[in-house]
Amino acid sequence: MSTRGARSSGPERFRNMQLQEEFDTYDQNVNLTLQSQFLTKKSKIIEIVAAKDMIFALAQSGLCAAFSRTTNQHICFLNLSPDEIIRSLFYNKNDDSLITVSFYASDHFSFLKCRTTPIEYIRRNQLDVGIPLFETEPLKWPGFVEFDDVNGKVLTYSAQDSIYKVFDLKNYNFLYQISDKNVQEIKISPGTILLIFERTPSHVPLQILSIEDGSVLKTFNHLLHKNKKVDFIEQFNEKLLVKQESENLQILDVRSLELTEVSSTDFLTPSAFIFLYEKNLFLTFRNRTVAVWNFRGELVTSFEDHLLWHPDCSSNNIYITSEQDLIISYCKAHDPYHPPLPSPSPSGEPPGDASVGSINMSNIITGKCIAKISACDPELQIRPTGRGETGRSSIRSTVHEALEDVTALFYDEDKNEIYTGNKYGLVHVWSNLSYPRRACM
Repeated sequence: MSTRGARSSGPERFRNMQLQEEFDTYDQNVNLTLQSQFLTKKSKIIEIVAAKDMIFALAQSGLCAAFSRTTNQHICFLNLSPDEIIRSLFYNKNDDSLITVSFYASDHFSFLKCRTTPIEYIRRNQLDVGIPLFETEPLKWPGFVEFDDVNGKVLTYSAQDSIYKVFDLKNYNFLYQISDKNVQEIKISPGTILLIFERTPSHVPLQILSIEDGSVLKTFNHLLHKNKKVDFIEQFNEKLLVKQESENLQILDVRSLELTEVSSTDFLTPSAFIFLYEKNLFLTFRNRTVAVWNFRGELVTSFEDHLLWHPDCSSNNIYITSEQDLIISYCKAHDPYHPPLPSPSPSGEPPGDASVGSINMSNIITGKCIAKISACDPELQIRPTGRGETGRSSIRSTVHEALEDVTALFYDEDKNEIYTGNKYGLVHVWSNLSYPRRACM
């Protein structure tokens, strides 16, 4: 059980953030027994997950390291063999375990393999207690596995027989399967699953299922403009969002069949969505900019200082708080002590310094930037917590270097700490000791 303070979304939450720790995924002082050409070559951090005073850093090479925030020591590598390439991580809060999704050289990197390991056993470096998951599922590319924390479900897809299966995230029990070769895409939203079937020239068949038991809630056709490709079809609760090339955005209430349209000049096709379930809003990402919309098709928020650093919107370098009031991202730095930066170039590249960004915290409703971690801030310092018997700092990077080429970001809401990873395989801890920690029970 956790409790939040009344100041949870205020700027004081991030006041006086300092660089307090540095972890090296490829630390030469650690006995790296995984002698593999895939694992020993340094590569960028692509994902960070933190839970129970543990930090897990996944590199693009497939190497995954675990660090203790209590001792500030490297604990272990989660790769059990030299040919295991870990591709993604998922923290299952239901049983305090970490799920790894991997490929193996022994089967030519063709099949996904899942394993769950309790956090407490990872802390003790007892990885052999991990349990394989979904062993009977032939998850060969383009098959996949998707973990749905909102509904507490796991979705797998076997491409060779066109079967989707749904499992309970609490105990991994099989619940039901969806077998239809005409299903082109599947979307999950709170309480429901949307099946998108192969389109005809004039319409696309759709079906909404209960995510609990797979029962059919509604079957209908959505009319389309002929000879226009479908940019996207998304579902959020009872709202269906459909956008075709050069056409208006359509928002259909599947219960009342009320249709709302938003002009194609006002709503340009985004590269990604994030639905805010608690706020009944959704975020769109396009050309490094973020916007907030409601389901009446109205623009709610555009951000004043939140130009994303990376052109692709990856959930691994953007964090939305659990109360969905703040967005934390690696952004193009704006120095308040110098003239404003010019607009992005026609190529889409950020202006100014080509390597150093800032970590911006913005209010999702107002669009205001409430705090940032920037190399331009004269008060931002290195204040190591010390480690080991000597208490010496492990930090070798400068603040400027720590903010260069950030490739992954995670915010630990319980500890009020931000973790960033970079292209050199380093993980940096940004913390504020003066802010009261949230109590966990």
